[in-house]
Amino acid sequence: MQVTLDIPDSFAAQLIAAGKDPTRAALEALKVSQLAEDYQRLLDLAAEASVEEAIRQGREDVVAGRTYPMEEVFAEARKKYGLRR
Repeated sequence: MQVTLDIPDSFAAQLIAAGKDPTRAALEALKVSQLAEDYQRLLDLAAEASVEEAIRQGREDVVAGRTYPMEEVFAEARKKYGLRR
């Protein structure tokens, strides 16, 4: 794999003055950026899996009869929170 790094001269000069290799610094920044993208990808996958698991559990509850009629749920909510119909 070939990577082209475009490091501004002024920034490269600052890195050299600080005793750092500009190419190595750019590659380290690229590595950190990739790690952040990978981490975000993992977060996205976890969120998607969580939604899928919630749907699976809901379907399981329906099949097992662990549900309540919508009217009953709304009536309980109205009573609990003092809401009018």
